[in-house]
Amino acid sequence: MILPEIDPVALQIGPLAIRWYSLTWMAAFIGIYSVAKYRLKIFSTEQLGDLMFYGLLGAMLGGRTGYCFFYGIDQLTEDPLWLFRVWEGGLSFHGGLLGVLIAVYFLSRSWGVRFFEVLDFIAPAVPIGLGAVRIGNFLNSELLGRPTDQSWGVIFPSDPSGLLRHPSQLYQAFSEGIVLLIFLLWVAKKPKPSMAISSYFLIGYGTLRTATEFFREPDAHLGFGAFEFLTRGQMLSIPMVLTGLLLLFFSYKLVKK
Repeated sequence: MILPEIDPVALQIGPLAIRWYSLTWMAAFIGIYSVAKYRLKIFSTEQLGDLMFYGLLGAMLGGRTGYCFFYGIDQLTEDPLWLFRVWEGGLSFHGGLLGVLIAVYFLSRSWGVRFFEVLDFIAPAVPIGLGAVRIGNFLNSELLGRPTDQSWGVIFPSDPSGLLRHPSQLYQAFSEGIVLLIFLLWVAKKPKPSMAISSYFLIGYGTLRTATEFFREPDAHLGFGAFEFLTRGQMLSIPMVLTGLLLLFFSYKLVKK
């Protein structure tokens, strides 16, 4: 299938240009808010609004900072102002996650609640946002998949080689957005000890991201990393799985005491 070249601007209103990628971020925000509000029990609607605002701020700032450090440290060293040229693109999920964790830490302190109480509440809602943003990657014809000869392969207009490639963005939208969402909502149906739901998020996302990265082309300026086999995304996701397993162990161990 040849993917048509999609105008990145979805709607032009005078000087205001609304881009498809911005719309998918808006959909991500609305989706996360809707799922979180459905699960709203221990926090108020006002607190949820604060969590969404500061969480989004943390995701954007952390995502940009993380991308520069994880994927472009050489360029950042040569040109520190590149960090602030956000219009040139570049966001990292793992950096965004760190930004959200920082935002949640300060919110939990100001609310006088436990850090993991907030994380366990919001974690099941996050996947729907991840899936929406991956669809934005597909529409933007970015983060291309690896070459394939499968009938469902896609030729992206941004690919100068014109190769048939895996639509890896859609693989990740399905796995990170739908599969992980269903799994976490199922996990959260019954009461779990503190840290457990957050642990399952780390394990689930890290596992799915590591698996789907095998269908995604590594960043051209980085290539493969560890063992000439793993992408940078996999190298950042595997520690998530290990951290999740460790937190899960302590979560259930604390219950037994």
